Amino acid sequence: MNIIVSEEIKSVCPNFVGACVEAQVVNSPFCQDLWSDIRQQANIFKASLTTESLKEIPSIAATRKVYKACGKDPSRYRPAAEALVRRMIQGKDLYQIDTLVDMLNLASIVFGNSIGGFDADYFVGDTLTLGIGRAGEPYEGIGRGMINIEGLPVYRDAEGGVGTPTSDHERTRIRLSTTHLVVLVNGYDGDTEHVRQNAEYILQLINMYAYGKGGKYFLYK
Repeated sequence: MNIIVSEEIKSVCPNFVGACVEAQVVNSPFCQDLWSDIRQQANIFKASLTTESLKEIPSIAATRKVYKACGKDPSRYRPAAEALVRRMIQGKDLYQIDTLVDMLNLASIVFGNSIGGFDADYFVGDTLTLGIGRAGEPYEGIGRGMINIEGLPVYRDAEGGVGTPTSDHERTRIRLSTTHLVVLVNGYDGDTEHVRQNAEYILQLINMYAYGKGGKYFLYK
């Protein structure tokens, strides 16, 4: 994949750094060992965070700041990483979807970065561009129907939007049949080492839980 960070994103987040992780995988409906890891992380959050203090985690705070700079209310259109940690703090279980999605949710909550996971076979073209959602731009969020992405950071392929920090698009969503996985890690706080560690952690999870082959990643700005 080629990843382009647009000037409109650079204008509101000049220190942005991302990572693109790519691997051949085997998905499954459920993984008990993975869910043991998720529940262990939930216990850590419940003991150490509140719904207010989680907003101060640097990666989450930076994503909220970019939302505001783009004109979006982060408390109404909550970034997914924040929403997931918030559920855990409130004592609620995460939604169990499938191994790949559950695995990426874990990677997102551990590091606090916005993460998008995609079935790369459904991309149109070989280039993704990170921009800002426009008024009236059509976008079908996974399980959400049509949503308003005006003012949200959005990745677009040759056909249109595929991912935002609030929800990825139905067209390129991960399926049980997914074998070609692409994951995008968004470091709106500009912490290159944090993004690198997040990408390496994702590769570890892929190898542990999704029979990963040929896994690799690269950073982009």
